[in-house]
Amino acid sequence: MFDCVPVSFWATISGQVPEPISANFPWLSFSILFPIAGSLLVPFIPDEGEGKQVRWYALGIALITFLITVGAYLKGYNPSEEGLQLSERVSWLPDLGLTWAVGADGLSMPLILLTSFITALAVLAAWPVSFKPKLFFFLILAMDGGQIAVFAVQDMLLFFLAWELELLPVYLLLAIWGGKKRQYAATKFIIYTAGSSLFILLACLAMGFFGTGSPNFEFVHLANQDFGSGFQMLCYGGLLIAFGVKLPIVPLHTWLPDAHGEATAPVHMLLAGILLKMGGYALLRFNAQLLPLAHAKFAPLLIVLGVVNIIYAALTSFAQRNLKRKIAYSSISHMGFVLIGIGSFSSLGTSGAMLQMISHGLIGASLFFLVGATYDRTHTLQLNEMGGVGQKMRIMFALWTVCSLASLALPGMSGFVSELMVFAGLVTDEVYTLPFRIVIAGLAAIGVILTPIYLLSMLREIFFGKENKELLTKRELVDAEPREIYIIASLLVPIIGIGLYPRIMTETFTASIDGLVLRDKIAVEKVISITNNSFETKNLSLLNSSAPSLNPYRAGSN
Repeated sequence: MFDCVPVSFWATISGQVPEPISANFPWLSFSILFPIAGSLLVPFIPDEGEGKQVRWYALGIALITFLITVGAYLKGYNPSEEGLQLSERVSWLPDLGLTWAVGADGLSMPLILLTSFITALAVLAAWPVSFKPKLFFFLILAMDGGQIAVFAVQDMLLFFLAWELELLPVYLLLAIWGGKKRQYAATKFIIYTAGSSLFILLACLAMGFFGTGSPNFEFVHLANQDFGSGFQMLCYGGLLIAFGVKLPIVPLHTWLPDAHGEATAPVHMLLAGILLKMGGYALLRFNAQLLPLAHAKFAPLLIVLGVVNIIYAALTSFAQRNLKRKIAYSSISHMGFVLIGIGSFSSLGTSGAMLQMISHGLIGASLFFLVGATYDRTHTLQLNEMGGVGQKMRIMFALWTVCSLASLALPGMSGFVSELMVFAGLVTDEVYTLPFRIVIAGLAAIGVILTPIYLLSMLREIFFGKENKELLTKRELVDAEPREIYIIASLLVPIIGIGLYPRIMTETFTASIDGLVLRDKIAVEKVISITNNSFETKNLSLLNSSAPSLNPYRAGSN
């Protein structure tokens, strides 16, 4: 009966307004633990062996998880605030300094939503799976909780455990349900990712045990530590290797084309839509936010590596005749814009990197789902064997066309906005010299030119190339099904929505990005000041000669 009592009455008699139940609800812990707990019940689902019952159960768990993350955003997250929100903290193993600490800010909340959204669609994409369906959906649901944890946890040791949790499901999904070379692809994936994870553990222990007192791995504590420049450089280098494998950064990328070449459609969606974004998020969270002095020195390298990613992967994609590998290299190319945005010291450029991760998560998932759907019909991945299927699969051609246009950054799509923000942020970034900005922007534009060439030529070869009469006579060469149309439509709604009105997404992380960029700019000023003082002390007058300077920074940058 007290539900009808006005809030002002409670404020009058108690002196304070009672918090709503939703404010104290453990949204993030629930979104992590619910799908993991749901996966543990999968073996007990009565099923006849073809997965008809367990797939409905898995879809229900994934959809509820998505609704939980949406509830967290609507009920407990304020986009205008820079700091950590939805915080939950429980001392877990105090002797080891391990704390169950979760929370969300502008760097993590959009990716938490993306993870639960893509996973729900991946479960729907896995509808035809009939081989060991219980194990398949168990791994998908376990990955859902693990990947949300990567973005939500606020303790570096806990982050490492969550990072490792998602490796085993991906390995098994590749090794059991992959193509002919699945064992090779799965083994290469685990060697690259698990091997590079050692750098995360070493950096985690070094940062957590830094200084005196008991170990503390919480992000808030680490951000306030006075790490020396040399210490930051060592940790930054190790973390760059670890996260560079997952992003992936050339030349640490070779596991990705092999993994995509053997994966099934739902695993494709998880790899392209979520897994790659873990690397970009970690670079922002750890390298840029917790190690600002080292980031001030490494940032130009990130930009150069981003350009290498864009050009090298675009040229390699142009030469690929295997459809899966072509789209895989296209993903590597697009992630180069994320590196450039992270390396910039402008809010616009860094926001562009964040938006590019979200945009590519949606676009990459859509393209790889279509690759899987096309392979199910044609049973081939070679472009020269797919010609002329446009007459029989007109709806499929339309879906391919729209998603490809989104990938090549057509105005009105999310990819255009994110790449434009990265370019504009870089060229207006006064921390770098004008020649450096012009050269980088000019080289990155090469990738923008190559992308529509190889994507549109790919569409022409698949749907309107030389007809393969044997392929055209196959009965299973049917057009898109309602389930497939629904999946692509669900992905296109946010792709077009963000393209037409970017603020619907950028407002969720602008405050956090502004704070991050300000911290890094202060670090740049400190690095330049130390460098200038060092030059004056040593009286290195030769630096003022007419020889061109290789320093990408402007002197006395603000």
